[in-house]
Amino acid sequence: MSIHTLAAVAETAAIGSRVRIGPFCVVESNVTIGDGCILENGAVVRSGTTLGANNHVFEGAVLGGYPQHAHMPENPGRLVIGDGNTIRENVTIHRALASENVTIVGNHNLLMVNAHVAHDCCLGDHTIITNNVMLAGHVTVEDRAYLSGAAAVHQFCRIGTLAMVGGQSHTNRDVPPFVTVDGLSSLVVGLNKIGLRRAGFDQRQVRQIKDAYRVIYRSGLLWEPMLARLQSEFPDGPAAKFYEFLCTTTRGITPERRMPPRATLKLRRESDSDQALDVQSKAG
Repeated sequence: MSIHTLAAVAETAAIGSRVRIGPFCVVESNVTIGDGCILENGAVVRSGTTLGANNHVFEGAVLGGYPQHAHMPENPGRLVIGDGNTIRENVTIHRALASENVTIVGNHNLLMVNAHVAHDCCLGDHTIITNNVMLAGHVTVEDRAYLSGAAAVHQFCRIGTLAMVGGQSHTNRDVPPFVTVDGLSSLVVGLNKIGLRRAGFDQRQVRQIKDAYRVIYRSGLLWEPMLARLQSEFPDGPAAKFYEFLCTTTRGITPERRMPPRATLKLRRESDSDQALDVQSKAG
């Protein structure tokens, strides 16, 4: 363990072996830092934060800051960060709002310069959160998702596994797994084919994902029949994630760019239930 003489580390902080803490770092009480972590100059780890092993935290990052909320709780929740994450300069990650809740960052994620992860967010594993990305409260980013520069995600939205979200996009609906969102229009423009290939999916799996995508965005089915078809035709394999994701959405899903602006494929009858929406109507 190496702690620079100009660092301020609380005596009650739990510091693992092989940890390096640079000058002007601040580590508050009620903090756990796992084995092999590196805190570069000026990094701050605030009370209520737990870091796993082998995390590299760069200059100016602030981990475990208080939630940005108009009604600040007296006892906010915690921040738990897994193993092997790289957290670059000036990244901010906030604790959960309620004392019983946790902001979670999984394993082997890369958070680039000036990214912000708000209270109660949940990041999976192997995500890439690039420069100036802004995640509002309660956002979920699933495994291997990629968010490009300055993308903004509305509170309570979810970004599906292996989704690719373009730079400067504005996400206010859930982004399904495996898709690409265009930064200019903030709409879905197809599958994240490069991500699928890099993740090792074979041709059969990619074909099934493509077929499921067409059911969602090209079939013209109402919402409930579309979900039923996904469930029956893609019961297993990677394509099954579409049904798992869509059947739990509360905000609707991001629509596809190929539709004309404000177009509707199929109108809803008064007798239809509120949930029996055309997928594009629900999305937009």
